[in-house]
Amino acid sequence: MNSMMSRRRLLGLAGGAALALSPLGCGGAGGSGLAQPEGKVPEQYGKRRRVVIWMPYSAATGDAFTRLVAKFNDSQQDIYLESQFQGSYDELSQKLAAGLQARKVPDIAIFSEVTWRRFFLNDTLAPLTSFFGNGLATADYVDALIAEGTVKKDVWWVPFGRSTPLFYYNKTMFAQAGLPDRGPKTWDELRSWAPALQRVKVNGAAPKLHAYPEVDGDWMFQGAVWQFGGNYSKGLDVTIDTGGAVAAGEWQRRLIHEDKQAYMAKSPKVDFANGLIATLQESTGTLGGLLKDAKFDIGAAFLPQQVQFGCPTGGGGLSILAGIPEDRQKAAFEFVKFAAKPENAAQWSIDTGYLPATKAAQATPQMQQRFAERPAFKVAVEQLPKTQAQDVVRLMVPNANKAIYGGLQKIYADNQSAQQVFAAVAAELRKSTDSVREAVEKHI
Repeated sequence: MNSMMSRRRLLGLAGGAALALSPLGCGGAGGSGLAQPEGKVPEQYGKRRRVVIWMPYSAATGDAFTRLVAKFNDSQQDIYLESQFQGSYDELSQKLAAGLQARKVPDIAIFSEVTWRRFFLNDTLAPLTSFFGNGLATADYVDALIAEGTVKKDVWWVPFGRSTPLFYYNKTMFAQAGLPDRGPKTWDELRSWAPALQRVKVNGAAPKLHAYPEVDGDWMFQGAVWQFGGNYSKGLDVTIDTGGAVAAGEWQRRLIHEDKQAYMAKSPKVDFANGLIATLQESTGTLGGLLKDAKFDIGAAFLPQQVQFGCPTGGGGLSILAGIPEDRQKAAFEFVKFAAKPENAAQWSIDTGYLPATKAAQATPQMQQRFAERPAFKVAVEQLPKTQAQDVVRLMVPNANKAIYGGLQKIYADNQSAQQVFAAVAAELRKSTDSVREAVEKHI
């Protein structure tokens, strides 16, 4: 492996955070003196080996993760896992970049589907394939999910806290409008339902059909691009300014500015729960909160098609840092194994709304009970085999997400044509692609 990289490339791979590293070595098993963040093993856990995990979860999800960590610590007598909250996925990524500079890093971290690739391309993650066996096999995971973290037959990122977009609708509102109790088969069918929904009144006003997020809508829009027959990119060749991507953008522009049936919202899920919109496209991880906040029955369905089906995966996964001693890597993987046990994976899914990452978790009694209690959650699991990983340019090009959702804001708020907007976005993405092309072509 190349031991040194230009500062410009390192800055790009870190997504704006400084990531100037000295060599970590191929695979990182030999250890290079990387220290752990400050902390100590509590007295009640005696002389156990300390393992540090950085995580991005807060609120109820953070509480669920804390319970899982406590259960792991109580399940054995050799390892003490210390969980350290680092903010959002992006904030965790930035802090890890700084930690690598200071040569002080956690043993294991939870990355998003985008952030893990930044560190993989920079040779700072350990390959995990050799750790499988003795109670956990790669085949235990949902095939599509484990495949996303596998590159050249090595696993680098293990599914944990995964999600996909799902289509939600207000069942009460649909019934009042005389609409079928299901999601639309196509986006055009949804548009055709607008007149019926206009006869429904919420606090004296007719609801809008749909709303699009002001920030981070590029993940949802990835599915729309596929549904209209396009791509963000083919490999590293940017294609967002052509074909189905432009068609998807124009469809959404017309729904907002010509049909007056949608708008850009700070939080579409809040507006949906308050009855301001009849339908919503949001993460499967949102379902628990929606069921709690909404005062009406919620339906869930596969994402609508247009010329074909398209749904991207998202969410988190576990990676172990290269360059730390092998005994710490092995100890960290013990938590990976623990989290994958059927009863643990199922409970994590139930507590958070994330998809069950293992096949056995889906079959557990508690998960089957969850499906019975909340049929909408079962829809998310049934849609999972039809999903796919996002296009390479969004996953691996620095700040591609910001460029894309910045373009969407111009369509949603300013009524700019999709062709005009995406031509500018494509030009920006093509320039940024140069910063990672060499690394991507080398690693993928």
